[in-house]
Amino acid sequence: MHIAVAGNIGAGKTTLTRLLAKHFNWQPNFEDVVDNPYLDDFYNQMERWSFNLQIYFLNSRFRQILQIRESGKDIIQDRTIYEDAFIFAPNLHAMGLLTNRDFENYTSLFELMESLVQPPDLLIYLRSSIPNLVNQIHKRGREYENTISIDYLSRLNERYEAWIHGYDKGNLLIIDVDNLNFVDDPEDLGFVINKIDAEINGLFQP
Repeated sequence: MHIAVAGNIGAGKTTLTRLLAKHFNWQPNFEDVVDNPYLDDFYNQMERWSFNLQIYFLNSRFRQILQIRESGKDIIQDRTIYEDAFIFAPNLHAMGLLTNRDFENYTSLFELMESLVQPPDLLIYLRSSIPNLVNQIHKRGREYENTISIDYLSRLNERYEAWIHGYDKGNLLIIDVDNLNFVDDPEDLGFVINKIDAEINGLFQP
């Protein structure tokens, strides 16, 4: 079983992935943030490093998906390959930070990869307002995220909502996280777990 958690920067994907992995005894598969050699450069000079960063993420995510299917285990994944291709890369292109040539090259590579992989059995989308995202980003205090603007987050949020609205690759669960604190409040975590339980039971019952 392949579960994936999607959502904007600061929505709580990594935290929820960790909590759900522990509860359901799933193997977590995290986004490569710590070892990513482009993130610092990208946030300091987006136009120069956007293509490099997007290719790095695409490669990393494609490798993850192949490993997930080969493992035969129940795995929960922090962010999907679709978010790279349908949200982050087009957003950089629209902002003039990714050239037409680079964007077409990137899109062609993604389409090839997409033809070789299966979507997750269940996609969990964490919906969040901009103030909540800003609050969470400040709270976790990653230095390279200090330069993220509200305009950038807003653009991403709009693309997330458009992508989710048209998502048809598999089962989808939308969770509004603005008024949830699944880290400190066991009731809130229980609420999320119950929703996922219902989805999984519906998916895998004969």
